Amino acid sequence: MAEAYIVAAARTAGGRRGGRLKDWHPADLAAQVLDALVTRTGADPKLIDDVIMGCVGQAGEQANNIARNAVLASSLPESVPATSVDRQCGSSQQAVQFAAQAVMSGTQDVVIAAGVESMTRVPMGTTVRLPYEAGMGLYMSPQMKRRYPGVQFSQFVGAEMVAKKYDLSKDALDAYAFESHRRGAAATQAGAFASEIVPVAVTAEGGATEPHQIDEGIRFDASLDGIRGVKLLQEGGRLTAASSSQICDGASGVMVVSERGLKALGVEPLARIHHFSVLGEDPVIMLEAPINATRRALDRAGMKIEDIDLYEVNEAFASIPLAWLKELGADPAKLNVNGGAIALGHPLGASGTKLMTTLVHALHARGKRYGLQTMCEGGGLANVTIVERL
Repeated sequence: MAEAYIVAAARTAGGRRGGRLKDWHPADLAAQVLDALVTRTGADPKLIDDVIMGCVGQAGEQANNIARNAVLASSLPESVPATSVDRQCGSSQQAVQFAAQAVMSGTQDVVIAAGVESMTRVPMGTTVRLPYEAGMGLYMSPQMKRRYPGVQFSQFVGAEMVAKKYDLSKDALDAYAFESHRRGAAATQAGAFASEIVPVAVTAEGGATEPHQIDEGIRFDASLDGIRGVKLLQEGGRLTAASSSQICDGASGVMVVSERGLKALGVEPLARIHHFSVLGEDPVIMLEAPINATRRALDRAGMKIEDIDLYEVNEAFASIPLAWLKELGADPAKLNVNGGAIALGHPLGASGTKLMTTLVHALHARGKRYGLQTMCEGGGLANVTIVERL
């Protein structure tokens, strides 16, 4: 069977909404990652067959095929094509899986899977709100409304439903959020992210230019009491802004190649893509799909959860990885070992390749073999990707 290999993985450090990355146009920010992947592999950019880029807010500065615009903003030649993907929060994880399919099919040999999201410059919900305000209607069709009468699809409602269904208390959610910050801070201070982060120039206070290379959302002085004191997102709920992912600006990417691509580039692989799949479930509770998606992925791969050394489960809300841990019987010591989106930020379309970048680097740093990534996604979807460190 044909194989797909990851030969480079990189990301920017996250930027808070209105923070250090606010002045970066998203196409230019993504271009920084594309250029870094080429530099790290020493690849002839003419050998890149395609760029597949995840992005959720494909409006304004992220409209008109942001993937192609990122290529045109980069050092890549105009001959490199590109396309944009929207599978909600899993957009760039899906980009990895599309890239793997391309090289495994034999139709392409070198593909960059990437993602970008400037949640500062293109706020969350823009693609729904602006067309509605312009009189172009909403995405829910009459047939959808008949199938789901009176339903308003909401990730916030879904996250609370997950917390209630799996009996996750506010104390447990707050404690998990605190641990995310603790792990993110410890990883940063130990230099765990140094090899994966692409520094980008930002303007500091006073007007000086400096590299942005530390995730801006980490609260190095976080306390459990402080997290517990944040007000609830909704009355009677269990989640707060502190136990939810941070709005974030960022870009990330991985280079995926075939065996022919390995030879053409003359590089050693970081990891082999062992399995990938995607599953759809209930779009109302919406965010619990990673549980059954992981079960099915492990079954199809002939593996058990105990065979996996590290897990990256996106921390869209604390209730999601906690429910996943509880149902899978997974080891919490293996989960998001360097912190997750609660501390590091969740740049929507960039989060898939961001998590994959962190997972691959963590496997190498810890000398572990198998890693599993999964994410909850709008519409009741979840991708699962299992990689083997090489």
